Amino acid sequence: MASRVHPTPRRRVKLTPLRILLAVLLGSALILTVLFLFVRGWTPSHSRYPMQGISLTAESGEVNWRMAHAAGADFAYLLATSGAETRDPSFDDYLAGAKAQGLRYGPIHRYNLCRLASEQATRFIATVPRDPAMLPPVVQLDFFPNCAKRPSRDTLLAELNTFLNQIETHSAKPALLRVSHDFEAEYDVASGINRTLWLEGDFFPPDYATRPWVMWTASTWKRVEGIDGPLEWDVVRP
Repeated sequence: MASRVHPTPRRRVKLTPLRILLAVLLGSALILTVLFLFVRGWTPSHSRYPMQGISLTAESGEVNWRMAHAAGADFAYLLATSGAETRDPSFDDYLAGAKAQGLRYGPIHRYNLCRLASEQATRFIATVPRDPAMLPPVVQLDFFPNCAKRPSRDTLLAELNTFLNQIETHSAKPALLRVSHDFEAEYDVASGINRTLWLEGDFFPPDYATRPWVMWTASTWKRVEGIDGPLEWDVVRP
């Protein structure tokens, strides 16, 4: 009579504090990786915001415009000038690339509180060509890290109007005001100058101005295959 073979009992893995810690760390790393990939790929719903695009500076690096368009970008706003001296070194190349791909395109000027409006307008006009197909110019209002000057609200609004009058005459289009949360809290530009507003806020529509936005920077985390560096993903309110 054959003897019965008893199965070898399976050894139970002992849950030591080290193993528990490793499991927690691995699980956390997996969750963070999934979240990171989601954030880098996220854009607002195209059914809700049909018109979406990108903002680029020289820091964005090389751009494959065909791939940018395929990723859902209908337009590109390109940094042209900052203050009174700086011309973005990639502006001309980006402009040519966007045109060639058939994207709509427009220029951005970063306004500097430490420079006169007329000097900044001169730099912008010397950099940005007259082009009837170009989107309206954008004036980006934020605080420069190397500029501690904080003029009064009346002075700022007067200078800003001077700048707007000159660049709008050049472009033959009313400008948009892209206003950061901190700048708007300090100067309430939305109540002082009647121009289309462009506001900022990752993932959640912003409401920090006294008027509703028409354009929104929805993500500064988005990455697009074919664009080497950082970019901003923008939408237009339908």
